[in-house]
Amino acid sequence: MTIEWDERYALKIARMDETHREFIEFCNELVAIGPESENFLERFDAFIEHTAAHFNQENRWMEAVSFPVPCHRDEHDRVLAVAREVRERVEKGDLFLGRRLLEELPPWFDNHIDTMDTTLAFYLKKVGFDTETETLPEGGIEPLPPIFDACGCTVLGASTKDGDA
Repeated sequence: MTIEWDERYALKIARMDETHREFIEFCNELVAIGPESENFLERFDAFIEHTAAHFNQENRWMEAVSFPVPCHRDEHDRVLAVAREVRERVEKGDLFLGRRLLEELPPWFDNHIDTMDTTLAFYLKKVGFDTETETLPEGGIEPLPPIFDACGCTVLGASTKDGDA
């Protein structure tokens, strides 16, 4: 199963969109060659390296703006841990897990963009974060109205039933 770029993936943050396009290219390349290929592990290593850089970039941005959605970083960590584990298993001959990961990446990516990355892009734009310089505007972040994070939690000063933030 491959991933076709869809304009709904475009979050209108150039660096993020470019990195997502590259992620799709890596996924599609891995599907095309398959775990049986003699150069699969080499290309899978490049995919893991790219994905780690991709996630590190987003993690830096989240830290720089005090992004209030910890599950986004946690998901990055889980995906990388799974990819590294699958890599080791494929190296030992477990090609089924390699194929299975390639089947799971497209729906995972689709969901991740629709939830976590869309929320991050919204937040980065609202606070005026410059992804090229990785800086906030002078004067810092303006208070934002409550939003729901990608984990389903209300954040950013939303009140609970008791009125607590």
